[in-house]
Amino acid sequence: MAPVPSFPVKVGHIDDVQELKKIKPSSIPERFVRDMIERPKLATVTTPSSCNLNIPVVDLSKISNSQDFHNEIMKLSTSCEEWGFFQVINHGIDLDLLEKMEKISMEFFMLPLEEKQKYPMAPGTVQGYGQAFVFSEDQKLDWCNMFALGVEPHFIRNPKLWPTKPLDFSETVDIYSREIRKLCKNLLKYIAMSLGLNEDIFEEMFGVAVQAVRMNYYPACPRPDLVLGLSPHSDGSALTVLQQGKCSSSVGLQILKDNVWVPVQPIPNALVINIGDTIEVLTNGRYKSVEHRAVTHQEKDRLSIVTFYAPSYEIELGPLSELVDENNPCKYKRYNHGEYSMHYVTNKLQGKKTLEFAKIDDN
Repeated sequence: MAPVPSFPVKVGHIDDVQELKKIKPSSIPERFVRDMIERPKLATVTTPSSCNLNIPVVDLSKISNSQDFHNEIMKLSTSCEEWGFFQVINHGIDLDLLEKMEKISMEFFMLPLEEKQKYPMAPGTVQGYGQAFVFSEDQKLDWCNMFALGVEPHFIRNPKLWPTKPLDFSETVDIYSREIRKLCKNLLKYIAMSLGLNEDIFEEMFGVAVQAVRMNYYPACPRPDLVLGLSPHSDGSALTVLQQGKCSSSVGLQILKDNVWVPVQPIPNALVINIGDTIEVLTNGRYKSVEHRAVTHQEKDRLSIVTFYAPSYEIELGPLSELVDENNPCKYKRYNHGEYSMHYVTNKLQGKKTLEFAKIDDN
């Protein structure tokens, strides 16, 4: 999250959606109203998917059990190959810590606007409070308030953006992030094993991994059929870890599966994992990053906490040689991850368009 644009960015006026909710508008400001083709169908906003699809669930306790190891690794492989998303249970992170992280995140969003605006997200950047990925004055906006921070390595942190309220915010984020980092390292080991690779291949390749956290607050919206909580996109990370707030009873996350938007039904105490563009490139497309979005609810607010885990900016990346052969020719070029990160954070969210940066031109 350290990259910043090298060009001036004019974003125009951006309404704070929590403040809009307070005044209970009878209509939605025009910048939030999506074009017809982008609007979520009301059925997918208010009810579970009519196709009754549920993303896979991987039990990490079974991977450490010799009897269940093979079956669970195969389930992980299928999840990455066919879905790009899965939920993990028995992940080893203390549930009290998850609750505390949710609590301090909610407390931050409930602060007066003047307090939150002490930590502004500068136009064209992705750290601070506001809306990320906005690059023009006429760009459509998401019905969401964000607060994002660079965590590791320390040079990507902006100390001025770490809030003094709530009092235990910084300490909690640090402890939480350390535990999520351990989980990501373990998941990458298991993903490597599912591919028949050396289990340490990703950790050795990534160097000092880049880690960032973003808290998303989606207030209830009077017209959820007109807006999106978060625009469709894939993640530029290697892995993304999503904690869905317990206080959020509405289903907001949707993934694109076989051209159908499938709601992700939260499982108590589970974490949602998705494959990022980086793993798609490294696996030469065998494991794919998947387009996803967030929708809103007419009556219920929603909170989510997202961690992005990616290689060091200095690392050169490309498909692993073990996963390229005559039947699976190389689909992506080699590139510097810092350059890709710059490309990703300086473009608006638009499906999987940013991954075109890495694709080999067939022409």
